[in-house]
Amino acid sequence: MSTTSPLDGVRFAFGTLTVFPVRVTRWDREAARGGMLCAPLAGLAVGAAAAATGLVLLLLGAGAPLAAVAGVAVPAALTRGLHLDGLADTADGLGSGKPAGDALRIMKQSDIGPFGVIALVLVLLAQAAALAQAYEVSWARGACAAVVAGAAARLALTLAARTGVPAARPEGLGAAVAGVVPVRAALGAAAAVTAVAAVAAAAGAALGPYDVVRGVLAVWLALAAAEALLRHCVRRFGGVTGDVFGGLAETAATVALVVLSLG
Repeated sequence: MSTTSPLDGVRFAFGTLTVFPVRVTRWDREAARGGMLCAPLAGLAVGAAAAATGLVLLLLGAGAPLAAVAGVAVPAALTRGLHLDGLADTADGLGSGKPAGDALRIMKQSDIGPFGVIALVLVLLAQAAALAQAYEVSWARGACAAVVAGAAARLALTLAARTGVPAARPEGLGAAVAGVVPVRAALGAAAAVTAVAAVAAAAGAALGPYDVVRGVLAVWLALAAAEALLRHCVRRFGGVTGDVFGGLAETAATVALVVLSLG
């Protein structure tokens, strides 16, 4: 019986959630468990790349709006638009008002319906506007927002893959990762949430005491919003799919950015 190396989880996380050149060597449930636990690491990498791109543009003389657009475009590019596509499909499935089976068929179609288009437009506008406002306050807050949003988005996936959350289909990425994180590991993920919040607080401490509170709230409110969407999707579809995971990530990222832009 083969053993799972911690690197298998890292490869799974980066190989499935990003375009970074990482070769996934194992696709079994053990590797999926490690991958979902390592998902926030992939989010940190994506967020750091977004922050770095925004800061470079600002150093070259660009304004906050352009830096914010880059901060939204980079995560989309580094994930092949996977999460945005999932958001659109989830919106179409929920908006159809049809029974679970029909809604899941709508989500599998290659085209995007009106609900998906509306969700994409509103989410991308909200993310860019919030990030621009954060950059206008200070470059540090904007960069911090990009990093925290990236980590919070993928941390929402870790929590959604916990035991007790079923898959809506017997196949696909959602089925591969649904329920792979046991209760104890889910508690470990909660500790990871605290760590991410601490990083946000440490970065915010350089900006002011209110930023410490804002950073912690951003992570927890992002996860709360993702959890609300997760429960609704489980009720409507009977479980999670890869598209639902994408919708959760974009929801968490958007809420985190909005919270970090306020005040």
